[in-house]
Amino acid sequence: MAIIALFISKAADYLVEKQEVLFFKALHMNMKGSEAKMLRAMETNKIKYKFYTVALLLAMVIAAGTVFLWKVEKLSLVDSFYCVCATITTLGYGDKSFSSKLGRVFAVFWITTSTIIMAQFFLYLAELYTERRQKMLAKWVLIRRITTMDLEAADLDGNQQVVAAEFVLYKLKELGKISQEEISCFLEEFNQLDVDQSGTLSTYDLNLAQTSQ
Repeated sequence: MAIIALFISKAADYLVEKQEVLFFKALHMNMKGSEAKMLRAMETNKIKYKFYTVALLLAMVIAAGTVFLWKVEKLSLVDSFYCVCATITTLGYGDKSFSSKLGRVFAVFWITTSTIIMAQFFLYLAELYTERRQKMLAKWVLIRRITTMDLEAADLDGNQQVVAAEFVLYKLKELGKISQEEISCFLEEFNQLDVDQSGTLSTYDLNLAQTSQ
């Protein structure tokens, strides 16, 4: 089951990537600009289109399982849908199931595929929610007014002035893209390379640093 699940998961990822491109192009047929511009726009909304694609695949496997149980296993439409939902969510109550030989052959492939697609659906749903929260945070960081306390926090070298690099680092730290520990490590590496203590790095500094090592 693990090997089959891994294989189907990789195949599903490949299918999602292909369907994502087709889905995006279908929605933006009249989009003006080059192919590169379209690909950049698609990259921006990558998680959203993956979620839409997996949601469509999930609807298809649910419909396929429901129709099969209804037509082949002779369950009612409500019981068929109930059995499908109980199966793909791995609850498996067992009161309704595939009982015929043809039904069980179908179930071998359908259950594995539908369960993995369901898992991917919730994965992309969580990613979409996280991405939306990150965008809201980024928007808040960009529009809020800068205070004196912000300038003091952004002043890494303590010279009472904030240069562009310090300001960018402070904004990245607010967005959670980089931590204070990482900034400290980078500054420590810079100080080790800046052998002449000029505050800038040059080829001369690198040569001295390599010689001292």
